[in-house]
Amino acid sequence: MKKCHFYILVGFVLTTISMCSHKKQEQGPFFGNGFHNGWADQNSIVIWTRLTQDPEMNEKGEKFLPVSSERHKELKKCRDAQVLYDSQIPEGCSLDDMYGACPGTFGQVKLVYYTENGDKIKTEWEDVDSLKNYTKQWKVENLMSGTRYFIELLARKNADSGISDKITGTFITPPQPELEKEITFCVVTCHDFIRRDDLKNGHKIYPFMLKINPDFYVHTGDVEYYDKPDPYALTEDLMRFKWDRLFALPFQRHFFTQITTYFLKDDHDTLCDDVYPGMTYGTVPFERGLEIFDKEQFPENDKRYKTVRWGKDLQVWLVEGRNFRSKNSEPDGPDKTIWGKEQKQWLFSTLEKSNASFKIIITPTPILGPDRKNKNDNYANSGFKYEGYQIREFINQQKNVFICNGDRHWQYVTHLPETNLWEFSCGAGSDSHAGGWYQYDKRPQHRFLRVKGGYLKVHIFRQNGVPHISFTHCDVDGNDVNEEHFTAG
Repeated sequence: MKKCHFYILVGFVLTTISMCSHKKQEQGPFFGNGFHNGWADQNSIVIWTRLTQDPEMNEKGEKFLPVSSERHKELKKCRDAQVLYDSQIPEGCSLDDMYGACPGTFGQVKLVYYTENGDKIKTEWEDVDSLKNYTKQWKVENLMSGTRYFIELLARKNADSGISDKITGTFITPPQPELEKEITFCVVTCHDFIRRDDLKNGHKIYPFMLKINPDFYVHTGDVEYYDKPDPYALTEDLMRFKWDRLFALPFQRHFFTQITTYFLKDDHDTLCDDVYPGMTYGTVPFERGLEIFDKEQFPENDKRYKTVRWGKDLQVWLVEGRNFRSKNSEPDGPDKTIWGKEQKQWLFSTLEKSNASFKIIITPTPILGPDRKNKNDNYANSGFKYEGYQIREFINQQKNVFICNGDRHWQYVTHLPETNLWEFSCGAGSDSHAGGWYQYDKRPQHRFLRVKGGYLKVHIFRQNGVPHISFTHCDVDGNDVNEEHFTAG
C-alpha cells in the first residue's frame, strides 16, 4: 500500500489522551463536538469547531415522547414553538435533559496548525459565536499543496482562565494538477443518529474507512434527518440538538479530525423530505434551513459548489442541489432547474476545460437513477425531465466522466447502454437505513444492485504509466462487495 498509517495512530493516541483528560477536568468549556474541515483546495481549507458545557453528550438523559405519524402531520404545520416542545419533551424537562444532549457554552478558542517540520502558526484567542450555536470557523489560507498539516485546538473560558480543553488532528491538501499521484477517497450518504449501527459510538463504517486512510471523504447530504422522530426538528433549537448529538458520536468525531472532508447537503438536512423554496417545517422556513447548514453547522464557502483538482489524474465537482432549485411542483420545462443556470454553466464550462484523466461529478441526488415512480425530486424523475436530459446529453459527449451520488438508500452501479454514462450510488450509512428498492428489481441498466448500507471507495492510480480508476462498493464492515474498473481513454 502507498500510505502509512502512522499519522492515524498518532491522531488516535492524541485524541484518546485528550478525551481521557476530560475526566480530570472539572470545568469547561470542552470540544464535545470535536472539529471538522471543509472546502479544501491546494492552498486553503476551512476549520469548524464548537464549545460545549460537557466533554461528552448526555448518555443518561430522558427519552423523547412518542409522536404518531398523524400527530407529526399536524405538528409540521404548527408555528407555536412551545406546542412543538411540549409534544416531544416530558413535562418538567428541558432540551438539555434529553438523551444525546450536548449543550453549547460561551468561551474562547485558538487554532494552531503546522507541517511536520514547520513552525507553528497560531491564531489569536477568539470568542465562539453564541448566535451560531457556540461555533467558530477559520478559513486557513496560504497553505502548501500536497502537504499534511497538523491541527491543535485550544479552549478556555476567558482571558483570565487557563486552558480547559485541547484536541488535535490532521488533514492533507490536494496535490498540484501536474503531479501524478495515487488517490483514494470515500463517498457516503444518509446518516441518522437513530439508525446508527453502534449505539455507543455511531456509524461503524467510519473506523473501516479510516483503516484505508483515504486522501479525502465526501458526504453527499442527508447527514442528519430533521424529519425523523426523537425528536422531529421542528424548531431551530431542535435542529441544533440533532447536530450536537451527531457530532458528539465518537466514531464520527474521531474520523472528522483525521481526514480532509467535503460536506454537501440534501433535503432532510435542509428541512424535510423533498423540500424546495417556499416550504416551512414547523417554525423553520426553507431559507433559514439553508443558513443553518451553510453558515453555522458546516464550513462556509462563498458558493456552495466547487471543483477541486487532486493531481494529474483526478478532478472532482461538488454540486449543490437545494440552494438554486425551482419548486418541485412547477411544470417541467426549460426554466425549471435543480442546479440553477449559473452553477450549470459553470459545471459545463469547467468540465470541458479540464485535462484530468478522470472527472467525477459528486452530487447529492441521482442523475441517471433509476428511481421510484412516486419520486419527483431529482434528475432521474419526470418532474425534472427537461434539464435532466440536457445534463445527460452533455455528460455523454465527454470522456472519462463519472457520477457519484447519494440520496438513494441502496447501492447501485448504473450504465446506460451505448453511452458514456455511469453512475455510482454509495448507499445509506447503515443497514438499518437501507431500503426504498427491492433487491429482485434489477433493471437492464443496473450493473450492480444491493439494498444494503455501506460506502463507496474510489481509487485512482497508474500502472505502466496508464491511469486507472476503480469504484468499489463496500458493506458496513468494510468488505468489498462490487468493483468496476476503467482505464483512461
